[in-house]
Parts: sequence; structure tokens; C-alpha cells
Amino acid sequence: MATVQLEKLSSNKTFGGELVKYKFKSAALGGLYAQFNLFVPPGASESNKAPVLVYLAGLTCTEDNGAQKGAFFGPAAAQGIAILFPDTSPRGAGIEGEDADWDFGTGAGFYLNATNPKYAKHYQMYTHVTMELPSVIQSNDISVDFSRQSIFGHSMGGHGALTIYLTAEKPYKSASAFAPISNPTKCPWGEKAFAGYLQGGVEEAKDKYDATELISKHTNPVHILIDYGTGDNFYKQGQLLPENFVKAAKEAGHGEDQITARSQEGYDHSYFFISTFAADHINFHAGFLKA
Repeated sequence: MATVQLEKLSSNKTFGGELVKYKFKSAALGGLYAQFNLFVPPGASESNKAPVLVYLAGLTCTEDNGAQKGAFFGPAAAQGIAILFPDTSPRGAGIEGEDADWDFGTGAGFYLNATNPKYAKHYQMYTHVTMELPSVIQSNDISVDFSRQSIFGHSMGGHGALTIYLTAEKPYKSASAFAPISNPTKCPWGEKAFAGYLQGGVEEAKDKYDATELISKHTNPVHILIDYGTGDNFYKQGQLLPENFVKAAKEAGHGEDQITARSQEGYDHSYFFISTFAADHINFHAGFLKA
């Protein structure tokens, strides 16, 4: 396979490592240009590649939100872990209606592969995250090791992290989520996304893109950490439904040794919440990435 050319857009030294923003022409996203950020920790080299943690951001976000506001780099540098920040959707597809709402279309790709013909050419975020980005980065000889990979995310990205962890062909060692959309076939955000992106709507989504449905049928042991805030308005509105996920997991035999779900008193949906517990999540994944 020919190496996909990466264009380096910016570089910043942080915590002894380097954060680089790249751009490339994405086959998975229908030939559109895609951007991502990649943090490579100090000490990483061709002979000492760093394990990778993938961070999936939430609705309206880009590849920059987690990198700029997540407070991930100090603990990641200390643990010797690289962090990959993909975008949240294709950009510039030019599909009628994709920019009409903040919770659907641009900035709201839901980390799925669209089957509705209107969106199927460009909205292949599941393939972009799980297959294309690892392949492109490895082919460019960057000092990261995708054979040791975990995944985490926030809100829509928490949904993406959990569903990708539970379904991807190439295994991720662990998953975690901040305020994830945990049962999207039962909440307005998910219902809207699935009705638009998938030919089969919510029914098609149940077996592929709903973490609660997936964990209820998952038989292998899992390593999952979830944090959500009781002051989160989206939690109060029933968009997140983490209790549904925990209940389904317990009924499927996944106990507290496999899934930790923490209710954090008074915290909201913002990066103030995420940054408070960022080190906990990095250190959680380090236990599996470096085992």
C-alpha cells in the first residue's frame, strides 16, 4: 500500500513531548481532507515506540478540544503514552442539511459508518478511527505502537470509545469515557443520529452502535472506566443514561472488577470536569497499555 502523504500543520513542545497537527486526504471520508493531532511523549523512538491512547471528542468539537483543554499531556508524558486526537466528523462534504443542526452532520459524526446513501460516501468515521488513522500513521514511520492501543472519549466520543472497544476487529486493551452517551438508541441525540445516518435507523444501530446493547451480549472480560457528573444538564435530561449501561453490564456478568462507573457530585459536562479526572483516566489505561 502506498504511503499516504501527511502534511504537518503545526508543532508544539509540551511536557517534554511533541504535539503535532497533521492533515491528509482521507479515502475513508470520501476523499476529503482530514486533520488530527498526535502527542508523542518524550523518549519515544523507532526502537522504543509509545503505546497509543485514542481520544474521541464530543458534539461540535474538533481534533483540538481535547488537546487544548483535556489536561492529558502531563500524565501521558509521565507514563510514556502517545495520544491521538481525531476529528469528530468529515468536513466540507457539501451534503444538503449537514450544517443545519449542531447535533447532526458536521461536528457530529457519531463514530459510525453511515449506510444511508446520502451520507455513506463521507460519513465513515468508524473506519477512519479504527483502520485508516492507524494505517496512515504507521506508514509514515511515527514512533507509536498501534499493537498497544486503548481508547477514551467524552459524550458522543464516550459513546464512540465504548462501542469501538466492544466491536473493533483489532482489539483495544481498555476503554474509558467522560459522560458518555451510553444508550443512544434510547435518547434523543442517538435517535436523531441513527435515523439520519443509517438506512435501518435505530434498529440497525442496536447491534453496532449502542454500548448498552453491546455490553449485554459481550462475553469476554472488559476493562472500562466511566465518570459522569451529577451536575451535568445532559445527564439530567436523559441523554447519557450511564445507569442503563452499568445495569446491562452487571446482568451480563461484568462486575466491578471489570467496569468502574463513578458518579461525581456536582460536576457538569465541560472540560473543567474532564480535566479534573484526566490523570485518573490516563493512569487507568497505562495499567493495560504497559502490562
